[in-house]
Amino acid sequence: MQVQLESEEAQVAFGKALGQALAGRGRVHLEGELGAGKTTLTRGILQAHGHEGAVKSPTYTLVEPYDIDGRHIYHLDLYRLGDPEELEFLGGRDLLAEDALCIIEWASRGEGWLPPPDIQINLDVIEGGRLAVLEAITPIGEAVLARLPPRFSQTETQGGGIQ
Repeated sequence: MQVQLESEEAQVAFGKALGQALAGRGRVHLEGELGAGKTTLTRGILQAHGHEGAVKSPTYTLVEPYDIDGRHIYHLDLYRLGDPEELEFLGGRDLLAEDALCIIEWASRGEGWLPPPDIQINLDVIEGGRLAVLEAITPIGEAVLARLPPRFSQTETQGGGIQ
């Protein structure tokens, strides 16, 4: 599935729709160059669950936990990870074993240690915005993508407001 997002507002709105479809559970891997909008998309996912504050990339802390209405959401950024085994020392197995939502930026840096995601999202910078390419990896991911509103079910342009 591909969704073209023409603005930051459209990216957040798409994140909100994805967050609602995730219903507080699952593993989402985000890939894309620096500045592609991985944290912006994560902000929308968190807002779907009621988070109202700022969302910063956990580039230096590696993990930012959120407890929203009794749901655990973990935002990880593995950009600075030297070796996938470092996730063991950070309590990664415990985080991933929980009935929680894990959003992992730069997940490829944890390859070989991380379990497969439910949804893989690649964000590309394109003329006029971003292109989000989503792939369901597991049956959970397939169910999440099926719950997305129809306006996201195919490649289309999402401007400043959702069309």
